[in-house]
Amino acid sequence: MTDLDAILAAGGPWQRAERIGGQLLLQGDCREIMSVLPKVGAVVTDPPFGIKRDRGMGGGGSGFYPVRFLARYQSEWDGDRPAPETITAMCSLADHAIIWGGQFFADLLPPQGKWLFWDKCQTMPSYGDGELAWTSLPGHAVKQFTWSGNGLMAKERDRHHPTQKPVALMLWCLGFLPNARTILDPFMGSGTTLVACQRLGQQGIGIELDPGYFDIACERVRKEAAQARLDLLAPPPAPQQETLL
Repeated sequence: MTDLDAILAAGGPWQRAERIGGQLLLQGDCREIMSVLPKVGAVVTDPPFGIKRDRGMGGGGSGFYPVRFLARYQSEWDGDRPAPETITAMCSLADHAIIWGGQFFADLLPPQGKWLFWDKCQTMPSYGDGELAWTSLPGHAVKQFTWSGNGLMAKERDRHHPTQKPVALMLWCLGFLPNARTILDPFMGSGTTLVACQRLGQQGIGIELDPGYFDIACERVRKEAAQARLDLLAPPPAPQQETLL
C-alpha cells in the first residue's frame, strides 16, 4: 500500500495538500505531481479533454455543458486530446488503468486495451447514448454498466463538474480492482473517484488543478468520511420478536 503520509512528508510541486480519511488530495498540475509520486495500484480517471464536444456517443449524450462549467477550462486542458507524455505518465504509475473518454485519444493508449461502456438508459438500448472508458482490465472486450439516476442524468444543479460521474459508476469501476490498495485520479475534478474509494475503504490520491473544484472535492470526501464514522457509531437495530406458531 502506498504510504500517503510519506508522500506528504517528502513534499512536492503542489499548492495545497489535504489528508481526509483514507484519501490524499493534492492541488496542482498533475503532470508535475505525477513525476514525484510512487507507483500505485491503479489509475481511475476522467480527463477533462474534449469538454466542448459531445462526451456521449450520440445525439442524446451529455455534451451540453453550462457556461459556468466551460469557463473553468478555457486553458490548455480544454483541447480534444492530451499530450502523449501525460498519458505515458499515467499508465507508467500503475499496472491497471480505467480512463473515461479514452476513445478521443485511443491512439495514445496501449493497443491491447478493453472498454467499459456506461449505458445511460435511453428508451431504445444502443451504444448511441453512453460513454466509453479505455481500460487495461483483462476479460471481455466490452463491459457494460447501466444506470440512469433520476432520469437520464443527475440534475444539472446537483453536478459540480462538467464530466462528473455518478458515485455508483465509480464504485462499479473500483469493483474490477479489488487488489488495488491505492487508486490515483490525476484529474480529480469534484472528487467522485475518491468518494467511492472512501466508501469502499480503499486509499485514493486525487490531483486537481482548479482551486474551486479542489475545495468541492475536499468537502465531498470530508462528508463521506464523516458519514462512515456515523455509520460505525450508530447503535445496532433492535432485535425483532418473532411470532412462534
